Amino acid sequence: LPSWRSSPPSSSPPRHPPPATMERARKLAHRAILRRLLANRQHHATQHHQARYLSSFTSPSTRLFNPNYTTNSPCSSFSGRRSVSVEALKPSDTFPRRHNSATLDEQSKMASSVGFDSVDALIDATVPKSIRIEPMKFSKFDEGLTESQMIAHMQELASKNKIFKSFIGMGYYNTFVPAVILRNIMENPGWYTQYTPYQAEIAQGRLESLLNFQTMITDLTGLPMSNASLLDEGTAAAEAMSMCNSIQKGKKKTFVIASNCHPQTIDICKTRAGGFDLEVVVSDLKDISYASGDVCGVLVQYPGTEGEIIDYSAFIEKAHASGVKVVMASDLLALTMLTPPGELGADIVVGSAQRFGVPMGYGGPHAAFLATSQEYKRMMPGRIIGVSVDSTGKQALRMAMQTREQHIRRDKATSNICTAQ
Repeated sequence: LPSWRSSPPSSSPPRHPPPATMERARKLAHRAILRRLLANRQHHATQHHQARYLSSFTSPSTRLFNPNYTTNSPCSSFSGRRSVSVEALKPSDTFPRRHNSATLDEQSKMASSVGFDSVDALIDATVPKSIRIEPMKFSKFDEGLTESQMIAHMQELASKNKIFKSFIGMGYYNTFVPAVILRNIMENPGWYTQYTPYQAEIAQGRLESLLNFQTMITDLTGLPMSNASLLDEGTAAAEAMSMCNSIQKGKKKTFVIASNCHPQTIDICKTRAGGFDLEVVVSDLKDISYASGDVCGVLVQYPGTEGEIIDYSAFIEKAHASGVKVVMASDLLALTMLTPPGELGADIVVGSAQRFGVPMGYGGPHAAFLATSQEYKRMMPGRIIGVSVDSTGKQALRMAMQTREQHIRRDKATSNICTAQ
């Protein structure tokens, strides 16, 4: 020890050790502690390397760092010992165990209840040999991957992707959803839980979200009625075309589409028009004519597929003067800045809500919207959520109008597509 430790006591103030001496003492003590811990750990590893049991009453730290702890020590003499089988050490997140509800024993009991030794024997007696295929063996994949292995494999594949900025446009755009919305809405079962088409009133959370969606659409489009159940923009445009045909009572058989509409929208309308015996004419805006008197409606894009913004006021007045209904395909995000189509005079407004936080997902599906005036509410496809009261007099949400009769009057039924998006 340093001399200051062994000096006799005196009446003078105590002397403190020099800083360098203290630092050296700390390092020596630290090394001594590490050596002891490592020695205890090596001793434990040597002594218990092939132990085949686990103690239920001693903690891992006790077994690792207590130099007096052995399997014969008093603290372990009364500890519970249990065998560990090799099967118990295998991964437990395998697909059959997680997803197949019936165990092998339960399958055997079910098979025996109908007179067979196993499920395979039951299938062998049931499925004709003439329609069976030879068993396929893939040695690399036969056992399958566990859930954790599959997640790791998918992450490895995803890490090889190269993410570039998308310039596709035409109704599909990159989005950003704040984490608070993802957590409190997208991951909240009260909002996203599915409901069946004929018992929808049970899921009030879903109906509330659809009502919010409808309200947003009516605010942005400037039209009083909006639905909440269409698949994508092209489908919504085709439904609007069908509405124009119904408004004209099927007497006018031409539907005009402006060439500035999205190409996929034009294609879907052409396909659907065949079922209504309608002729679709694609024309430049300046060349559109209603002189034939056979046009039931016209579809325009606002903004156009190439991003151009056009004032359609005069165009809509001309169409209305000829008795033609105007359908306007719009971009919701653009409508936060542009004049609402309802104020321009559009009869029906359709579009996609993909801009509001739904990833592109390789083309869809994406929730579409359709808004119109009160005059045509009975011709609207899909569902309309309304506010009502329940049997106790409290406010409740219900589907005010929907095509419940679809399975009865199929020839007159409109689209009944339900979307969670």
